[in-house]
Amino acid sequence: MKTASITMIIGSALLFGLFFYPLWSISLEAPQYPSGIGMYIHLDGLEGHEKHDIQNIDGLNHYIGMRKLPKDDEMWEFSVFPKVVGGMAILGIIIGILGFFKKISYNWFLGWLILMLVLGVLGMIDFNNWMTDYGTNLDPNAIMKMTDKEGNPLSYKPPLFGSKDILNFTAHSYPATGAILMGLGMFLTFAAYIIGLKKAK
Repeated sequence: MKTASITMIIGSALLFGLFFYPLWSISLEAPQYPSGIGMYIHLDGLEGHEKHDIQNIDGLNHYIGMRKLPKDDEMWEFSVFPKVVGGMAILGIIIGILGFFKKISYNWFLGWLILMLVLGVLGMIDFNNWMTDYGTNLDPNAIMKMTDKEGNPLSYKPPLFGSKDILNFTAHSYPATGAILMGLGMFLTFAAYIIGLKKAK
C-alpha cells in the first residue's frame, strides 16, 4: 500500500504544475503571419505566445465582429479553476498520506480519479461553450461580414482539439505543458489504484 500511496501523492502533486505552465495553446497561421500568432490559456488568464500576440488577435477579430479576448477578471473561470485544481491536488495528497498510514483503502484513489475526470469533462464542455459563443456571437456592425453559401454568418470558433481552416488562417488547438502534467498525474493515480488492488489480492 505504501508504493500505491506514494504514487498517488506524486500524481496529485503534478496538478500544481498547472499553476506554472499553460493548460492549452491556440495558434493561428496565415501568409501574413509566417511565424504564426497565438495564445496560451492558463488557469487564471490568457497570455500571448509572443509579447503582442493578444493585441494582434484582438485587432484581427475587430474586423470580423468578434469580441476582445477577456481580461483575467472578466471570466469567472479564471478565479474558480485555480481553486478547484488546487483543492483537488491537496485532496489527492491527503488521500495518499492517509493511504500510506493505512487509514483508508485504495478505493479512495479511484474515487479521486473519477471526480477529477468529471471535473475535467465539465471544464472542457465549458471551454468549448465559451469558444462557440466567442466565435459565433458577432457584432452585426462589423467591418467585414463573411457568410457561407446559404448566406449565414460564418463561425470563427477555433477547434477544441486539432486544426481547422478559418478564412485564410489555419487554427491549431492542442494541450500545453500543464495539461500534459495533469494527464500524467491522472495516469499515476490510476496506476496507484491498480497497485493497491494487486496488493490487496
